[in-house]
Amino acid sequence: MQAKKSVSIIGGGIVGVATAAILSENGYDVTVIDRSGICEETSAGNAGAFAFTDVLPIASKGILRKLPGWMMDPLGPFTIRPTYLPKLMPWFIRFLKASRKKAQLETIKAQVAIMRLAEKEMMGLLARAELLNELGTEGELEVYESEKEFQAALPSWNWRESFGIKVRHIDSDELHNMVPGLSKQFVKASYVPSWRNVKDPKLFGKALWSYASGLGAKFIKLPVLDLSQDEGGVTLTTSSEKIRSDFVVVACGAWSNTFARSLGDNIPLDTERGYNTTLPVDSLKLQHQVTFGGHGFVVVPLSTGIRVGGAVEMGGLDLPPNYKRSQAMLKKAKEFFPDLKLENGVEWMGYRPSIPDGLPVIDYAKNSRRILYAFGHGHLGLTQSAATARLIHNLIEHKEPALSIYPFRAGRF
Repeated sequence: MQAKKSVSIIGGGIVGVATAAILSENGYDVTVIDRSGICEETSAGNAGAFAFTDVLPIASKGILRKLPGWMMDPLGPFTIRPTYLPKLMPWFIRFLKASRKKAQLETIKAQVAIMRLAEKEMMGLLARAELLNELGTEGELEVYESEKEFQAALPSWNWRESFGIKVRHIDSDELHNMVPGLSKQFVKASYVPSWRNVKDPKLFGKALWSYASGLGAKFIKLPVLDLSQDEGGVTLTTSSEKIRSDFVVVACGAWSNTFARSLGDNIPLDTERGYNTTLPVDSLKLQHQVTFGGHGFVVVPLSTGIRVGGAVEMGGLDLPPNYKRSQAMLKKAKEFFPDLKLENGVEWMGYRPSIPDGLPVIDYAKNSRRILYAFGHGHLGLTQSAATARLIHNLIEHKEPALSIYPFRAGRF
């Protein structure tokens, strides 16, 4: 009997877990290595959204118009730590280039393609893993404080509708029937009925891992210090042992560039530091995710609490958190939901792995067919995790990928 091919996955976040599940389903001997645990870092604290309809890059949503004003506010929806700005400039210049209309159109086409695959692969994976009960709330509302704000957002919704994404624009009466606790200052909303949230992203990731481990996937809690390859395979050096595999998948989010650089790949990966506060379940009665696009944050009901979070702070991996940002969002959330109870909240910060054009890197490493990349998903790691896993499986098998990986190639910059 031919021995199973072995795959080591660096990173125990949701992308690594989904990849472990799909490779294990297909007969691979899978080991996930992570310094913290399964879904203990960035994958633990997000809003839990399967945002299959969120196909537009940040710049296409009017962000560039708002950016100068936002950046003047250190607690606003988008800010850059002043001490980090010089280091960020190469990334930011690429972000501006990716914001041009022609580049945006290519990005949107790529996002539409991967989102279609993402929904198909994730729903299939959940069915096979018997995890459909992990799905929580349905529908998302983006709310507006004026007709002018709504009209400014309308072109982005028209874009999405042109790609078959259904949205319904609703007036004040219907909005406040759907979200009765919302302040009357919000007069209109765009409702996406197909939007889904999981009950809790951390618990969901651990449940998916239970499925993968039931298929034979193993976990090692160690930091990976280095990797090297030869004709026979790839060797990972950890703090206490060496691990030999036929293939390695680098899926450690914002920390992935350490390995990419060592392999000769120059990928402009940086971090969008996201903040949130999770309040007790009884802090607010809410049935849908509510997105405050003009303020850069969401309020979402999870089975484990009411999560208030979002915003973007560009500050890298080393600077300490600024929890005044999460407190500022909480203060606004109280204004927008007057009945919101603010006691006993738990603050959190995570590192979203961000590529300037808003697309992940899903590809072979430079000069290698044994080392693969699966990182840079920004806000969409949970959403695109199963699609990424399927593409990684295709690449390892040297099969025609489920969709073209050209827009996601490592060398596109």
